[in-house]
Amino acid sequence: MYIQTVLGRIQPEELGVCACHEHLYIDLSRVKKNTDTCLQNLDLVVEDLKVFLQYGGKAIVEMTNDGMGRNVKKLVEISKLLDLHIIASTGCYKDPFIPQEKINWDRDEFAKWMIDEIENGIDGTNIKPGVIGEIGSSFNEFKPVELELFYGAIEAAKTTKLPLSTHTTLGTLALEQVELFIRENLPLHQVVIGHQDLNEDDEVVLEVLSSGVYIALDTIGKENYRSDMSRMKSLLYFLERGYEDQILLSSDVTRQSHLLSRGGQGYSVVLRKFIPSLREMGVLETTIEKLLVKNPQKAFSIRKEG
Repeated sequence: MYIQTVLGRIQPEELGVCACHEHLYIDLSRVKKNTDTCLQNLDLVVEDLKVFLQYGGKAIVEMTNDGMGRNVKKLVEISKLLDLHIIASTGCYKDPFIPQEKINWDRDEFAKWMIDEIENGIDGTNIKPGVIGEIGSSFNEFKPVELELFYGAIEAAKTTKLPLSTHTTLGTLALEQVELFIRENLPLHQVVIGHQDLNEDDEVVLEVLSSGVYIALDTIGKENYRSDMSRMKSLLYFLERGYEDQILLSSDVTRQSHLLSRGGQGYSVVLRKFIPSLREMGVLETTIEKLLVKNPQKAFSIRKEG
């Protein structure tokens, strides 16, 4: 087993404290029509990441894919400058963020393209992705192109053994995503279902967990969606029911205004605020290590040699 970073392969135990879903170089302004959603100032991002490192962070899973302003050369720059493990992504996001030239693709075209990036490198580089993600469904529905994208991503994951990480719009359709993976015989230990802290129905999230997938509570700090105290209560509920081996944490920074320097939560919010609160509530250090270190090691390991 190994983990694929932008600088090459590492052993899983080298990963360290990992944020499972972030964006370091992203531009959603084509669709959002808002310059705040263009986060491409490396100086600001690097300064913010330094705080993440100060609080013990060692690794970032960078979920920016094709159509979201992905630039893996910039990720290499950041990785080298900060000695930070960065895992890059292949795939597309969701409608309407899918690039125009891919909007009419079928599952075979998506699969072939993702497999090529995984085996040969992204955008003409030799920089390889370590995750297929974030593959997204819309609010309470799969758009037709999203279904083709999901089928293509599943085929790429089965062929290459890369982990597959998803986007659920406001937490919806998680169970439907899991059912799709089961029908298509994708091993569920390869799957991370995203944004489950935006689903306030704990019983539904428990059902997702019971399937064996990982879930990401990955919008921590975005209190305009849900308070972090409410997120914490849900997490404690899942831990009480024995799912500490399947949960990952992150903050999904996507905007300039999310940075500490602009008054936002920053990449460090999980380590700086959320984890200390968990400790105050009596969560054991062994459990915290699973959430931050051991679970990401397992979730993003590639079970294939060669």
